[in-house]
Amino acid sequence: MVFSSYIFLCFFLPAVLLLHMAVKNTDIRNVLLVMASLLFYAYGEPCYVLLLLISVAVNYFAGRALDKNPKKPVLACAVVFNVGVLFVFKYLDFFFVKTGLRLPIGISFYTFQALSYTIDVYRGRVKAQKSFRDLLLYISFFPQLIAGPIVKYADIENQLKTRNPGTADIKDGLLRFSAGLGKKILIANVMAKTADTLFNFKGSEFGLLSAWVAAVAYLFQIYFDFSGYSDMAIGLGRMFGFRFQENFDHPYTAGSITGFWRKWHISLTSWFRDYLYIPLGGNRKGRARTIINRYIVFALTGLWHGANWTFLVWGLWHGSFMMLERLGTKKSESRVLKAIGHIYTLLVVTAGFVIFRADTLGQAFGIIKAMFGFGAKGGAAYAFALGFFRPYSIMILLLAIIGAGNVPKKMFARMKEKSEAGSELLAMCASLLVLILCMSALAVNSYNPFIYFRF
Repeated sequence: MVFSSYIFLCFFLPAVLLLHMAVKNTDIRNVLLVMASLLFYAYGEPCYVLLLLISVAVNYFAGRALDKNPKKPVLACAVVFNVGVLFVFKYLDFFFVKTGLRLPIGISFYTFQALSYTIDVYRGRVKAQKSFRDLLLYISFFPQLIAGPIVKYADIENQLKTRNPGTADIKDGLLRFSAGLGKKILIANVMAKTADTLFNFKGSEFGLLSAWVAAVAYLFQIYFDFSGYSDMAIGLGRMFGFRFQENFDHPYTAGSITGFWRKWHISLTSWFRDYLYIPLGGNRKGRARTIINRYIVFALTGLWHGANWTFLVWGLWHGSFMMLERLGTKKSESRVLKAIGHIYTLLVVTAGFVIFRADTLGQAFGIIKAMFGFGAKGGAAYAFALGFFRPYSIMILLLAIIGAGNVPKKMFARMKEKSEAGSELLAMCASLLVLILCMSALAVNSYNPFIYFRF
């Protein structure tokens, strides 16, 4: 079940939210949310609910044991179990033999949450959760179960017991949810049609126009799809009294690849920093070790997204540019240099996402080569790309460019400063309009892909 579906929007969410509002006892609310989350997961993966429960149980007992006596062998067993399950279902086919196992929905996200909980208990940063139900809620909570953000236990430990959502929380949550839904359905889905069609062509069939249309369409598809989903997850969490950390901060406005990764998929970046990069030594053991550590992190960041050479190369691509920035650049206040930095960052990110999206490295480098004028002339890819320049597609592209920047955020902030009541009314009207447009779009178009659905 995805958030941008009729069954979720018209049945699941209203039912769960109304029941949650009707119940005032937090323990009963937690039981309700656990049942709803397992039902939500079972709708898409009934055969893997047991795997999710086993994962929670192993980390629950590991946490209790580590809370009493933080021994490394216990932590090692928990880490081996979590990584082992992820490896079997996600990477065994890639590295060894074809198993035919279907990838469980959201396994990368809930495994990382479970790992962070167990490691933090070992480190003494949090106390072990004594209630199996509440730990199950933390790991399986449906807003962030299948596509994040990756929530650290320390961030919501108290909220599991002390939250008391009111009307303002529900209102703010609905506003955030509708904004994310609009990103997903009104922008990402439109871009997806163009990107998915063009990436079906061979790399050798791309010319200058088709390569750039494919690259730009996917650049905006992945951002508005994933950030839209994160907005929906944050909004849903707010409706039920949970405050999740932000996962995106307008990454396409960054002036460097280092800055991009401070703004893109923040929960994953911070996870790798806290649980891999710093334990490896971070930048504390000299330049050579720092370079090695960063490459390890980015290689695993790439593989986290999927078992394919394209993901590995995408991670190393970003890691290489980050190392070049660290070794050879200094921050400048010059407007010209800032503009150049921004253009350079967008070029690197765009080319990187071509590698990320391509089916093979050959296709990826064929498209990148064509982006710089070394591609085919004419052909079917060119004809399709030319059809992208219709009024509706151009309007959505302009909306995407504006939405990916800081302008909307600054505009609403100024409106809020001038008139609280007026800005709230405007926001509510805008959200209602977005919901109507999204429901209409879903009614007339069944094309509703979700990039991170099986990560």
